Amino acid sequence: MLAFIKRKLSESDSTANSNAGTTDQQLARRTSQMSLNSNEAVDMGEDALLKELGYKNATDLQETVYDCLRTIRDPEKPSTLEDLNVIYEDGIFVMPPTKSNVSVVRIEFNPTVPHCSLATLIGLCIRVKVERSLPHNIKLDIFIKKGTHNTEEEINKQINDKERIAAAMENPNLRELVENCIKDEE
Repeated sequence: MLAFIKRKLSESDSTANSNAGTTDQQLARRTSQMSLNSNEAVDMGEDALLKELGYKNATDLQETVYDCLRTIRDPEKPSTLEDLNVIYEDGIFVMPPTKSNVSVVRIEFNPTVPHCSLATLIGLCIRVKVERSLPHNIKLDIFIKKGTHNTEEEINKQINDKERIAAAMENPNLRELVENCIKDEE
């Protein structure tokens, strides 16, 4: 790598001054000009991506997601998912970004009973609410908490399958149910 830098620097120097060769001192001077001051902090990786999206850190994104989920109403009861402990702040995880630099959020929810027939609808409501609430692209992984539902594997597949989600939202009756669950209080 050092040889590559020396070669590139010497090529640029030779075009500017054909008689002057690159010395180690010139190399040190030029690379120090390219480096940052020691007082400057540079965000790297996930933190840089989150800051670019407008979040201070992963906890800030986690809290933002939780705040948008807490008002979703249960399809059967006159309570929110937060009131019923179906969603909870500790069930939201900010994961490392994808290779294409998209933030990943994993949401785990806990149905009220192991045979909840509306768990798929709740998962769909969670997905739609987060996708509509955040102003940027985010990869959502939504799962039923392990061991809390009789058919969790099948439901997890359904609520994480883009084609099934799109088909479900084309159904006017189902779309109306979702809209009623996720609408904000007035």
